[in-house]
Amino acid sequence: MSWEQLAELIRSILFTQTGVPNLTGGNVLMIGVGLLFLYLAIAKDYEPLLLLPIGFGIFIVNFPLTPLMGYTEHGNPDLIRAFYKYGVEWEIIPCVIFLGLGAMTDFGPLIANPKTLIIGAGAQLGVFVTYIGTLFFGFTLKEAASVGIIGGADGPTTIYLTTKLAPHLLGANALAAYSYMAMVPLIQPPIMRWMTTPAQRRIKMRQLRVVSAKEKLLFPLIASVLIVLLIPAVAPLMGMFMFGNLMRESGVVKRLSDTAQNALMNIVTIFLGLSVGATMQAEIFLNWKPMLIFAFGLLDFVVCTFGGILTVHVMNIFLKEKMNPLIGSAGVSAVPMSARVSHVEGLKADPDNWLIMHAMGPNLAGVIGSAAAAGMFIAMFQ
Repeated sequence: MSWEQLAELIRSILFTQTGVPNLTGGNVLMIGVGLLFLYLAIAKDYEPLLLLPIGFGIFIVNFPLTPLMGYTEHGNPDLIRAFYKYGVEWEIIPCVIFLGLGAMTDFGPLIANPKTLIIGAGAQLGVFVTYIGTLFFGFTLKEAASVGIIGGADGPTTIYLTTKLAPHLLGANALAAYSYMAMVPLIQPPIMRWMTTPAQRRIKMRQLRVVSAKEKLLFPLIASVLIVLLIPAVAPLMGMFMFGNLMRESGVVKRLSDTAQNALMNIVTIFLGLSVGATMQAEIFLNWKPMLIFAFGLLDFVVCTFGGILTVHVMNIFLKEKMNPLIGSAGVSAVPMSARVSHVEGLKADPDNWLIMHAMGPNLAGVIGSAAAAGMFIAMFQ
């Protein structure tokens, strides 16, 4: 073989078997986005359990010719495509995550103060405002619904609804939802201070009553009856959520409850993060719709926070014992981060004002409220 033939062979291998000559500016940009999310997860500790696998998914899938999100010549899915297809497209992973969340949830604060269900409903204001707003920017009805649910600050619900109505927007919607969930401590406090006076932030609420074990045991059963009868479309999510909680409160399946809270939750979180991140390929993500989704997602989150606080202000007009309006911001379902933010802002106003348990009521109501909004959209458009 001559030197010329050898050089031609090397050149041919280089251009057909490696990704170097196929690397585009878009690939480089998205690799940078992946590294940014890895930085936020590792250096800033922003939702690392999700942002780290999502960031790595974005990072690894944007190298050219990688057999990760395609199909083999025999039609079998590549590695991460299999996670996505059987876990996300089949709507299994979001429901399993709700199972784990239910097993970790103590509904005591919500049972002790059921009025906070109204706050959770009011905090869905941004979902519907954003839904209407996106329609003016060329989004279809189904796409608008999938973008609107971002403001509920519930990642699994966002993924579940988007998979059903607008699967091509899954990466952008999920990334926006989890990004803004991670930035709750940055986004919410300015809105909370703007919508409340110092005197309102210092309102102290009476200590919640002790909730009996029987009440906690009956709650997931009663809630399942009401929710599934009224919104059948949300049964997969809420059914798993309440089943996980029933395992926790029954006290007779501690091994199952522990597995759902820990090992199972960790496994599906890995698969979910990688799958969602891997949908953010340059050729799919770098267009105007995903960019608008991030803008509308922020608006959505702001209006939902506004709606929760406004709901408390309205309720206080009719209540003898006033509620601290700071707990309204916890009506978004970023559990338990938004409740902690309400608590921290209350402590800033008065170091003796402990709001964490009061804020958990609206926080849990927000989980139910965002799932209910998703169920309504599914019933309307599927």
